Amino acid sequence: MASTGNDPELDALICRLHVETACRSGGALALRPRDVDAQQCLLLLRENGETERSQPVSPTLIRHLLAHAEERGDGDRNGQLLRYADGKPITERRYDYIFNRVQDELDWAKAMDVTAHWLRHTTLTWVERRFGIGVALAYAGHADSGSDLTTTYVKADITDVANALSALTGEPHPLAPA
Repeated sequence: MASTGNDPELDALICRLHVETACRSGGALALRPRDVDAQQCLLLLRENGETERSQPVSPTLIRHLLAHAEERGDGDRNGQLLRYADGKPITERRYDYIFNRVQDELDWAKAMDVTAHWLRHTTLTWVERRFGIGVALAYAGHADSGSDLTTTYVKADITDVANALSALTGEPHPLAPA
């Protein structure tokens, strides 16, 4: 992925963003430079209408997102962060381009219908198997969204999510207990 296509750096950044955050494509497209908190290694993700969540990410992803914004952005901290090399904001069409290419290159990816949503599902499944349903719900941004027994009594906080992220990336996170 990071060695093919017309903008491998952008494609690798998008895929890493989805693997680390399990965000929806709309959350990635809505990401702005002002949503990046480099001190706490957090992104403010806005998904599904008015839903917002602070999502821990690795220091590596923070560095790459800030460099991307610096190199390709227009200086507007409220503008879209993810952009093409010419500075234009990406759209859903970039996702079509990335995942059609992945599926054309890898038979297993075609058989499994790999998309950004598949990356979300895979990350959340990994988190649930390693850290439990409460952490997976928080990681997905569903921690306070339901009224069933699971979401009422099984809670996780941002430190639990940061701990899971650290295990996923192999990098320490400022909000994860040492």
